[in-house]
Amino acid sequence: MVEHYTNISELDQQAKNLNTVSVEVNPRVVDYAILLKPRVMSLVLFTGIVGMVMAPGSIPLFTYLIAIVCIGVGAGASGAINMWYDRDIDSKMERTMNRPIPSGRMQPANALWFGIVLSLISVTAMAIWVNSISAALLAGTIIYYVIIYTVWLKRRTPQNIVIGGGSGALPPMIGWAVVTGDISLDSILLFAIIFMWTPPHFWALALYRSGDYEKAGVPMMPAVSGVTETKKQMLIYTILLLPLTVAPTFTGLVSIPAGVIIGLLGLWFIRHAYIVLKSIGFDAPRAMFRFSILHLFLIFVIFLVDRGIIHLL
Repeated sequence: MVEHYTNISELDQQAKNLNTVSVEVNPRVVDYAILLKPRVMSLVLFTGIVGMVMAPGSIPLFTYLIAIVCIGVGAGASGAINMWYDRDIDSKMERTMNRPIPSGRMQPANALWFGIVLSLISVTAMAIWVNSISAALLAGTIIYYVIIYTVWLKRRTPQNIVIGGGSGALPPMIGWAVVTGDISLDSILLFAIIFMWTPPHFWALALYRSGDYEKAGVPMMPAVSGVTETKKQMLIYTILLLPLTVAPTFTGLVSIPAGVIIGLLGLWFIRHAYIVLKSIGFDAPRAMFRFSILHLFLIFVIFLVDRGIIHLL
């Protein structure tokens, strides 16, 4: 669902680590867990939970728990279908060649059906036990990631990350709809923050992983438009991101002190992009990629902390 902020380290290494820690773990179980992209799922769950916490109103604990499970399962289902479809290019990339399907440890059809079944379960459960709006948004997220990003955009245009970023940006909107049953300006702002953050985050990765993408024939921005243009675009997106991250202060979603801290984080992100623009080699893009992960995480942590302080007061 959200591959744009996922490629931090290869998930097949997790399988090796798990097998090292406990020889009793069934390798097939580990492979199915890898299909779910647990690092992706964890970030999706986190931003979805933030959406629920920030939304006005309250719902029963059971509904919260059901929604969290559905969001996580839906994200995992998207990952499984993505690995099924991308098995050909995964086999060509050093970063992904040891995934369950390209390595030969799992039949492609098993991954596909696993993803389809989990998709149906997650959306149906959300519709029955939560509400129809959140179920529709969850279904839209899965369809967006699988059809629009994976099938249509990823192999056809260097704008794949820009347009496809919508799938990774939807979880906080889903969380908001879980509580309120609707979509509001504040939930759209939460969506917009992740949407605008995704291109500079992922292009920073692409700058020092471009060889892998070229080998697989994926038209990433550095290979198609050039390194210099990519760096310029990264700086533009970080500048555009800054007002979006502080906008919740003006809608009253977060306090002014929280907005100031978030703004300072945004300025530091812009600084990273400027350093990348002037840099040679891979050190600066790698540093920006790592900071980008921390940047988004801290923004949403600040949202949570600020909401907790406001409730205490």
